[in-house]
Amino acid sequence: MELATTLRIQQIVLSQSEAGQCSVTVADPDGDLVARIATGDRVAARALMARHLPRILSLGRRMLGSQTEAEDVAQEVFLRVWTHASRWRPGAAKFETWLHRVAMNLCYDQLRKKKPANIETVPEPVDPAPGPVGSLFQRQVGAAVDAALSALPQRQKEAIVLCHHQGLSNIDAAEVMSVSVEALESLLARGRRTLKEKLKDLRADVLDGHGGY
Repeated sequence: MELATTLRIQQIVLSQSEAGQCSVTVADPDGDLVARIATGDRVAARALMARHLPRILSLGRRMLGSQTEAEDVAQEVFLRVWTHASRWRPGAAKFETWLHRVAMNLCYDQLRKKKPANIETVPEPVDPAPGPVGSLFQRQVGAAVDAALSALPQRQKEAIVLCHHQGLSNIDAAEVMSVSVEALESLLARGRRTLKEKLKDLRADVLDGHGGY
């Protein structure tokens, strides 16, 4: 009798634990906007685009080295938001993570169509900050950093861009890349080592001002 009671209690505890695990949801700041977009709300679509467009463009520029191609990627990303919003099922992951995954996949589609870029011919990044005196040197440093980044193995580059430039957490970046957090951290470590080696001739204080690789 005592054994049967003990087993019953264990089953109840296990069932409650499993139910608790199933009810865990991810807080999503975009959830309300996505729900409105699913109903055809264009105001919500514009609000979501205003919130995420700068970062999606930044991702495209870092991955592709081209403002025009980055804009093409961003346009396709937000077109898919409009057409796929009704299929979104909240709770499993943040919508922003899905946005980055779509953008990254589109960047890979573009890269597959292009020949490998030579490190000497990587386009200079767009510099949004004005300033006549120091801007030339900053652009040269930025170009060197971007060239070194572009020369990384693709998965290392993706990890660096997502975590350092897009500001994603390791967990979210791993979700975008469909890898474990441990695998992501390994990619980051290898990518940072390679970048430091390629940029060792630049002054340490300049590197510290460019992302702290």
